[in-house]
Amino acid sequence: MPLLFAGTLIALALFAAGCREMEGTKGVRPRTMGDVPAERLAYRFEADIEAPEAVSRSEEATEKLPSIQMDFEVRRKDDALLRTIPSPDGHRALALYATAETPEGEFLIDLYSAEGLFLRNILPPNLSCAFAPAVAWSPDGQSIAFIGRKSLVFQSDQQPAVPFDDVPTIDAEPNDIPIMPSPPSTVAPLISPIAVFSTEQIYVCDRDGFNLRPLTTRDGLVYFTLAWAPDGRALAALACKEAEWEARSAENLPPSGRPRIIQTDGRERLLDDQLAEAPPVWSPDSSKVATASATNVTIYDAAPDALTGARVPLGDSLLNASARFDETHKPQSANNQTATTNGAGAAAEPQTSSLPLSFNPVVRLEWTAPEILLVQTGFVRIFAGEPVSRYPRWHALHLSPQAVLLSEAILRASVKRV
Repeated sequence: MPLLFAGTLIALALFAAGCREMEGTKGVRPRTMGDVPAERLAYRFEADIEAPEAVSRSEEATEKLPSIQMDFEVRRKDDALLRTIPSPDGHRALALYATAETPEGEFLIDLYSAEGLFLRNILPPNLSCAFAPAVAWSPDGQSIAFIGRKSLVFQSDQQPAVPFDDVPTIDAEPNDIPIMPSPPSTVAPLISPIAVFSTEQIYVCDRDGFNLRPLTTRDGLVYFTLAWAPDGRALAALACKEAEWEARSAENLPPSGRPRIIQTDGRERLLDDQLAEAPPVWSPDSSKVATASATNVTIYDAAPDALTGARVPLGDSLLNASARFDETHKPQSANNQTATTNGAGAAAEPQTSSLPLSFNPVVRLEWTAPEILLVQTGFVRIFAGEPVSRYPRWHALHLSPQAVLLSEAILRASVKRV
């Protein structure tokens, strides 16, 4: 009898252990979306949603701070303020501006307080900036990144306009010396020249405008857009060869480049050899980077040791959604039939009557939540340096782990326990 009782206890113990294993594996799944490799993501496409709030906020960010605008109107009338970029904490701002000598397409950067007080020049005389939308504070506000190249107006052997020996002296008592006005804040910055390149590179400095250095040094490549990782440890960028830039520019097409991740110490990792048009965006947890080309969205794992990525083909989904969109908006579409040519697929293809007018490539992404990647399609061309857009529409990709990933996780957990 004691042996039977003991055997019963052992059997109950084993059964209980088995129940705990089943309970422990029943809900096995990645803790966060960051734990899911890009190639194991599933998605659900939602067409034609309302424009996200992030778009409105980004448009508001291009407005000029009144305090800095006032300083330019009062003290710097000869300079043209292009835009201001407030720091994340709102205490400082970058003023992007051009002088009478600044070549077209270039600009300079000064650092201001939010109250409109000029603090300092940021650029040395041999460096100028390009691509104003790429100027960005790091998320923590401790660093500034922008794209610059060798200044076209700087001459290393240029002399002061008035040599010091020719400055007249004043023979008078101290109290009789007239008080001279302070020099304007746009005098040549007292900053030593740094390494510059013939093509656009990424530069970074600290929040005070000091410790300026080139983050990339690949002369011959044109870096034209960048995005800080939310954790501030790296930047994603697009870069292309000069010939590729010139070829697309000749056709009035937006630039396209190869996506890459650049660590703050300068280490660079090429993500793909395929050209992409949509500027890269980061997932909120900094685990992934997404960009797009034509009607394909590609998601890459951002970890230095991760070499995986996944392409999300949206051509059929966008084509069907565009057909429904045009059917719903027939009057608007009919009025604009001759406005543009269709940009889907190969961006320079002429309009084909069999394709909906609103069927266009992906031009912008916004990663608003770990499981939501917003996609904007539209027709975009560059004329006289300014983008012209038609048929802008927003869609959503709802991301989730693939079902097979959950099954494999359960299997691995079971094998591990065995």
